Order: sequence, then structure tokens, then C-alpha cells
Amino acid sequence: MKTSTKFKTFLIVFFIAIFAIIAARHFIGLHFQKKFSIRPAPGVIVTKVEKSIFYNSIETFGTAIAQNSKSYRIKKSDILGKLNIDNRFVKEGEIILNLRDGSNILADFEGKLGKREIAQGVLGTESLIVTLDDLKRVVIDIKIPENYVSVLKPGLKAEITSSAFNKVFNGKVETISSRIDPSTRSILSRVLVDNSKFEIIPGQLMTIKIIYDETEEIGVPESAVTIQGNTAFVYIVEDEIAEKKNIQIGKRNFGRVSVLAGINEGDVVVSEGVSKVRSKAKVKIINP
Repeated sequence: MKTSTKFKTFLIVFFIAIFAIIAARHFIGLHFQKKFSIRPAPGVIVTKVEKSIFYNSIETFGTAIAQNSKSYRIKKSDILGKLNIDNRFVKEGEIILNLRDGSNILADFEGKLGKREIAQGVLGTESLIVTLDDLKRVVIDIKIPENYVSVLKPGLKAEITSSAFNKVFNGKVETISSRIDPSTRSILSRVLVDNSKFEIIPGQLMTIKIIYDETEEIGVPESAVTIQGNTAFVYIVEDEIAEKKNIQIGKRNFGRVSVLAGINEGDVVVSEGVSKVRSKAKVKIINP
């Protein structure tokens, strides 16, 4: 075979091979494009829009004191018999101490006994003070900034907590001062707290949350709301199709946001997986 013929044959085979490679890549690309071009519906967790209690609150601190207390100053040498005071509960009229002169110290009201030792040189080394505290309810005096005067009123609910307890105590605003303190620009208020289990003791520092403007409104989880500038929106789901809805939001409590306009009670909104959702697109509900 002549050299020119061999060269022509080589060129023909070479171009056929190149064409075959290009064609193969083209058809393989079409295959994978067809296979993966359809994006699977994102999995989301949804929540039904329901009514909840929402409110505003004022938070502050205060020291608990007994609603009613009394102190009895006596000398140890005047006590007849064994001293039985610490953590003892007495009823009204019950004998607290028997004295050597034949008299008795009686409880003026039902409460818990305690004692305070007196430093030497103050009332004498033999003196002590017996305390009686009515602990069924305790009071906490708090100072509220004057800008809350318009909402502060007797009877408002209060939630009281302390680092010593993993619980919330219930209380209410009992009284409000008639004057604002000009030096602190605050008004003095007294909160009455239910302490029927005698857990709070006088002198304990408590955190107080005053509840006001309490309303029942429809709400959604905070995770369902997306805020962009001055616009807030959620995605509602119907027949597994998501639709973007602009909403007007209100109060926030316990991880929920009240919705004033834009959606209705009973609507189903995306609460988790919002970032994967697009309006008018299909979603896959994966609620447990």
C-alpha cells in the first residue's frame, strides 16, 4: 500500500473515532441531563395555624418578704425547758415559748418560727430574737419604670422565678404607689405571690415578670417566618404545593409569633425547611 493511501486511511479512522467520542459524550450528557434535571421535592415539616395566648411583659427583680411577720425579743435564761424554734410551724394562739415567770409567748398568727442571734454587746450575750413569719403568701416590692404607668394596674398577673427553683410561682400585682420617685423615675409596686408549699423564704432574690395586654391571636412558630427588610412572609402548603404569603406580625412569646393579617386559622405553614422552599413549587411533608 502506498504511503499516501495509508495516510488517508489513518485520517479517516482518526476522524471517525473523534466523531464517535463527541457523539458518545453528547448522548451521555443528554441521558444524565434528563435523569437529574427534575429536582426532587424538598422535605419540610409543617404546622397548623392555631390560636395562642400572646402578651407583653415587664421584667424586674425584687426581694421576697413575709406577708406578715413579728419578732419576739427574749433572754435565754428566761426560757423554761428546751428551746424548740428552728423551722417549726405554729398555729395562731399556739405557745411558742414557756417562760420561767409562768407566762407564755403565744403566736399572733399562723406561721414559721426562726431565730436571730444577737451580737455580743448589742442586747447582751443572753438575748435572742424569735421570728414568726406567715409564709403562705410572700410579697415582693418592685420598682417599675415610669413609662409603664399607663399599663400598670392592680390585679395584673405575675410570673415569679428564682435560680433556686426550676418552676414558676404565680402572683399578682396587689398595690401601686400613688407617686413616682423623681430620683429613679420609677413607681413602687407590690406583688403578692402564692407560696402555699413554703418554698420561698424571706430575703430571697426573685425575678418577676408582669403580664399585660394579654390577647388570644393566631400564631406560627418563629422558624416559619422569614423577614426581608420590612416584609415578613410564610409559606402555606396546600396539596403539597407551597405558596408564599406576606403577613403582618405582632407579639412574640415562647418561640411563637402572632399573625395579625395574611393567613387564617387552620392554614398549614412550613415550620422547618423554609430555606429549601420556593413559591408555587412542590414540597414533601415529612412530619412524624
